[in-house]
Amino acid sequence: MEEFEKSISFDGRDIRLKVGLLAPQAGGSVLIQSGETAVLVTATRSQAREGIDFLPLTVDYEERLYAAGRIPGGLLRREGRPPERAILTSRLIDRPLRPLFPSWLRDDLQIVAVTLSVDELVPPDVIAVTGASIATLMAKIPFNGPMAAVRVGLVGDDFIINPTYSEISSGDLDLVVAGSPHGVIMVEAGANQLPEQDINEAIEFGYEAVQDLIKAQEDLIAELGIELVREEPPEVDSSLEDFISERSTDEIKKILSKFEFGKNERDAALDEVKEKIKLEIEELPEEDSIRVAATANAKALGNTFKSITKKLMRRQIVEDNVRVDGRKLDEVRPVSCNVGLIPKRVHGSGLFNRGLTQVLSACTLGTPGDAQSLNDDLQSDQEKYYIHHYNFPPFSVGETKPLRAPGRREIGHGALAERAILPVLPSRKQFPYVVRIVSEVLSSNGSTSMGSVCGSTLSLMDAGVPISKPVSGAAMGLIKEGDEVRVLTDIQGIEDFLGDMDFKVAGTDTGITALQMDMKISGLSLDVISQAVNQAKAARLHILDKMLQTIDSPRSEMSPYAPRLLSIKIEPDMIGLVIGPGGKTIKGITEETGAKIDIEDDGTVTISAIDELKAKKARNIIQGMTRKLNEGDVYVGRVTRIIPIGAFVEFLPGKEGMIHISQLADYRVGKVEDEVAIGDEVIVKVREIDNKGRINLTRLGIHPDQAAAAREQAVNR
Repeated sequence: MEEFEKSISFDGRDIRLKVGLLAPQAGGSVLIQSGETAVLVTATRSQAREGIDFLPLTVDYEERLYAAGRIPGGLLRREGRPPERAILTSRLIDRPLRPLFPSWLRDDLQIVAVTLSVDELVPPDVIAVTGASIATLMAKIPFNGPMAAVRVGLVGDDFIINPTYSEISSGDLDLVVAGSPHGVIMVEAGANQLPEQDINEAIEFGYEAVQDLIKAQEDLIAELGIELVREEPPEVDSSLEDFISERSTDEIKKILSKFEFGKNERDAALDEVKEKIKLEIEELPEEDSIRVAATANAKALGNTFKSITKKLMRRQIVEDNVRVDGRKLDEVRPVSCNVGLIPKRVHGSGLFNRGLTQVLSACTLGTPGDAQSLNDDLQSDQEKYYIHHYNFPPFSVGETKPLRAPGRREIGHGALAERAILPVLPSRKQFPYVVRIVSEVLSSNGSTSMGSVCGSTLSLMDAGVPISKPVSGAAMGLIKEGDEVRVLTDIQGIEDFLGDMDFKVAGTDTGITALQMDMKISGLSLDVISQAVNQAKAARLHILDKMLQTIDSPRSEMSPYAPRLLSIKIEPDMIGLVIGPGGKTIKGITEETGAKIDIEDDGTVTISAIDELKAKKARNIIQGMTRKLNEGDVYVGRVTRIIPIGAFVEFLPGKEGMIHISQLADYRVGKVEDEVAIGDEVIVKVREIDNKGRINLTRLGIHPDQAAAAREQAVNR
């Protein structure tokens, strides 16, 4: 393809597209640029592999540190495992793209986005989403697009499109909206307890901007002379489906209407029906077309049976307004909570149960030195003081599987729960701890991510973290059959798997703090999204009430095993004094007191120890070392060493001065040892501080009132 460049004027900024310049052997490629942020996005299609019964789509977002003019650290000086932000961006691209591919497509597809340059204004993630749509169209892959995404911020009372990093951090909303010509496909947001109406208006505002980008893509494709690919689905022999449907429909209906069945009982009953049909097929002659169709693909029987079950379950919800467990469409499963379940060696714990979903969250309080440095991605000047990790072991769904490092799903769910909690955490000035939550999914039957939000809130309050408000969350589902739409509250596993939407909403009784919507259809109207957002509020508040019956506010005392933090401020030019050459001084204080010491560039010193007395001792030493002395100040000190011309006295922790022999008494002293001995307590006054910073002390001219005040101060220290 010849080189072609197009500029789109969009909300006061230009988005520049270059095609035919880079990656000529990729199926389709585009260099998409806004400001000085540039992302190369490619889409490539390979022939389907034999036996594949799903869409093998891979989406990778790659960050290169040269994009920010930096060289990676570490021995290899090379980028390693993708940082968390890159993994989340890969998911952000994947989620709106995947539902737009035809359900019958089985070719290997790979989308690769590489950030080539990044500035301090334009985040690369959203433009990479739009770039993925353009690359897919250019690769002539069957695709129900175009698709585009924008970010919506709220600064003051105004919504803005594609805010800068600073506008995102200072605003009350960070919302990404992705859509197609058919409607909204994906929503991802963090919000500062915004009411439902504001969220709905923001989504509508964003989707209007998305439509402009979709129109620009259609114009680009037309200018390049590329026709949108609309391949016909392959012909499917329905004989196997008809055979299974005829023999299973009535049985499946009966099972789905037995509302007393739990998940395991329902699954077992369905498996029994499927096994009977399998035996019937095996009794057919080998040349029978149905037996041939069933044996040609090992998964044909299971997939067909699942498809029939899906249709019947959806029909039951649409026609009868009743779900497989007998709940109403807006009803939440039974909720129970527990706190302090784990011994207090764990600083806080919360157990959250909703139906068969069970999440145990553990809270750990750490020191500022435990903050997570984000120096492995393109925003290197940040640290995380609240960390949420989510684990999903195979036993939680009754399976056996090798344990591996957290996958994209686990990282995404942890990030969503983290985002939901952030708006209610205390400021670092109020609560200088680093907080880590680990949510262990012990049983899963739908919406474990929102279960981890609820469990985390419980564990934070159990640990004594002074959150401003408790946060709860619920997952909404959707069944859409033609014009008939049903929004489901608190979806369980089968409704998530067989439904059309997974819409997670978290927040307080004041408003929404996080939401995430994924679709399995090509778009959803704004009215239905608004209904889901509003319906989720009642569920959140119901769950929140159950949580508050267990623990209604943060505990007033922390675990005895949590570190005690003391914070003081010193002059920045005194930091070197406290650290000492090669860290010798600060290491000495740590060894002497057993306390951990963290110093920030602005002079904030945080001292931590399980034993508060140890922390106070370290604080006193540092305060003594850094206290500004004035001539005439009076202190109680202790003689530490003696030389022929005087005695050295430590009058503040870590601070020492000398009393010359002539200043020991108001008469002539023959030997220093005649007046003082090592270990003696003495009252001293600062006589002078010479130009080398040496402190000269005296015992002369001290008023009794000054001596009494010095003794009182020493006792208080």
